Amino acid sequence: MLTTGAPAPAYLHYVTQKTRSPEYDLAQGALSGLRQDLFHDAFAYRPLPPLNAEGPLVRRLPGERIRRGAVWLPHAVVLFLALCTLLLSYADDEGGLAFVIGGFVPAGAVAMTLVRPVGAWWVSLISTPFVAVLGSWNDWPWAPAGFLSHLTVLVVVALRTRPRTAGWMWVITAAYGMFADTVISRGYGPGAAPMLVTSAVLLLMVSMILVRREAKEEVAAQQTVTATERDRRTLLEERTTIARELHDVVAHHMSVVAIQAEAAPYRVENPPEELEKAFATIRENAVAALTELRRILGVVRAEDYQAPDAPQPVLADLDNLLSNVREAGLETEKTVTGAVRELPQGVELSAYRIIQEALSNALRHAPGSTAKIEVSYVLGGLGLRVVNTPPRGLVNPAHRPTTAPQGGLRPPRSIGAGHGITGMRERVTMLSGEMTAAPTEEGGYEVTAFIPVAATPAEETS
Repeated sequence: MLTTGAPAPAYLHYVTQKTRSPEYDLAQGALSGLRQDLFHDAFAYRPLPPLNAEGPLVRRLPGERIRRGAVWLPHAVVLFLALCTLLLSYADDEGGLAFVIGGFVPAGAVAMTLVRPVGAWWVSLISTPFVAVLGSWNDWPWAPAGFLSHLTVLVVVALRTRPRTAGWMWVITAAYGMFADTVISRGYGPGAAPMLVTSAVLLLMVSMILVRREAKEEVAAQQTVTATERDRRTLLEERTTIARELHDVVAHHMSVVAIQAEAAPYRVENPPEELEKAFATIRENAVAALTELRRILGVVRAEDYQAPDAPQPVLADLDNLLSNVREAGLETEKTVTGAVRELPQGVELSAYRIIQEALSNALRHAPGSTAKIEVSYVLGGLGLRVVNTPPRGLVNPAHRPTTAPQGGLRPPRSIGAGHGITGMRERVTMLSGEMTAAPTEEGGYEVTAFIPVAATPAEETS
């Protein structure tokens, strides 16, 4: 047995929650929305901001002074309607207290929408019967000034809030109008119908505008999120490709180190025991490093990814790449300066991929152009420059080929991503190099990169 004042058991609260009907929850949610829209901080200070100077309407106006003044156009329209309300009341009333209450109060409610929109609606609604009593009873329950004032307040507040608020304002206005017509009309003809019909049409139009604006904002926000996610996905794809290639390059060299360390003692007759232990330690460390490398970098491989059987491409394979590109319709010209020498495999592979991606971009975005490739071997590293002329044909957005690992053409990993520059920058950054990519003055595009390479002792002495 429960004693008086004792808290209810938890199961009673659970039963109460379970026995609530959907209609009860719907009504509770509706009343909560009404309280939040029209009662909570009803007279809060919310000034109407000016129009955006870069908006589609203002920026089309001629002259800087006109544009600066046009941002206050909504405020001027509201104040003009407030003045019209005042003049309409002056023409309808004889003056004195009737003009003060029947003119200044409705006009003040209209002007009040610029700073306290919900409070202005309450002032307009509450003052309506007083304005009607002091005015002409033939216009009950809305005098001409009150009619114009309340319609203006409804529209402005609806534009400044949301469609749900517009619905609540119309419902309360309709309740007041029907009460005035049926209870306190004193036999005069009903005057609520014109207000309800006109306000319903205007609020419906305003709600459609608000819904369309919110939909456009949601679409713009979604497009921004989609573009950000696409950039991140493209960046991850490029980094995954680089990690795979780095794994293949480093794993090959570590395997060679392990094999040579294991075979080295057998190339010397009667090697010292210390030498055998040193080579055994080298081999163990190389195998351990190789195992750890495969464990860490192997996670970036897709399940269906197969390591290439053929060696990774190097700068010596550029002629094959250029031949394939010419067959695809891009005329190319290669220039090599400096003393050609063998570079580290990671540098060779990255340089090849950068040139490959730059030519692929020229094929996609500059059909009919010609490209020049410059490879410069200098003492401190390797310089690359790929520049293409302006396009001479129409760009087909659906045709976005990218180059395959061995120089052919294949579909891109992310259709429409268009972030080949990102992958090139990743490769150059990985090698502590520098890269620029920008349009040329002639209308083409230029990609330059410098990859530092440590000089060998022979090069330093020469």
